[in-house]
Amino acid sequence: MDKELKRQELIKENGQLIISGNKNKYNILLMSIIGEVEGHENLPDNTKSTKYEHILPELAIAEDDESIKGVLVLLNTVGGDVEAGLAIAEMLSSLSKPVVTLVLGGSHSIGVPLAVSGDVSYIVPTATMVVHPIRMNGTVLGVKQNYEYIERMQDRIIKFTSSHSDIEEEKLRRIMFNTTELSKDIGSVLVGIEAVNAGIIDKVGGIDKALSNLYDLINCGNDSKMHRECEL
Repeated sequence: MDKELKRQELIKENGQLIISGNKNKYNILLMSIIGEVEGHENLPDNTKSTKYEHILPELAIAEDDESIKGVLVLLNTVGGDVEAGLAIAEMLSSLSKPVVTLVLGGSHSIGVPLAVSGDVSYIVPTATMVVHPIRMNGTVLGVKQNYEYIERMQDRIIKFTSSHSDIEEEKLRRIMFNTTELSKDIGSVLVGIEAVNAGIIDKVGGIDKALSNLYDLINCGNDSKMHRECEL
């Protein structure tokens, strides 16, 4: 009973748990990134959020825990803090164990690099990805140094996304700085197969295909990250 209560508490607090009842007896870390990615400032209590200080230690534990064989990341996020989002994405991409991501509902803004941070990425047919430039909240000084900093941060997002997917940097920039689609903003909305056709996401599919692919990656062995054919 204590074990079940602890399991429910992990889901409630962090949206995380260990899947262990599969036929292969693999321990899989199930991690959800939902709502807004919280950075160094706390969001209001009534805002659904993912705290990076919860995610990063769990990923470090998963990397060092020999009993955990892979990670499945469920995404339904509106975006959020850029630095925190990139930190999570970098952590996921640096794991030596197989990682599969699944976009459910949406993975917007900083959710784009998060969605491509695994070995294989999936999106359900109705999920959306809003790809747009960095937005700055609050008062921003209109000085050259600030613009240069924002541009460099934008380049970090573009380079990470491009290097972890099949979309070229210039194509991603065109999608990101599109002025014809969003009435009050710059950017593009990609739904399901459109994200795959653009080269951002690998495949359209749900939880069944994502888990099956993760098990395949685990079965491929420790060198799965070096063999794209094993992933796709």
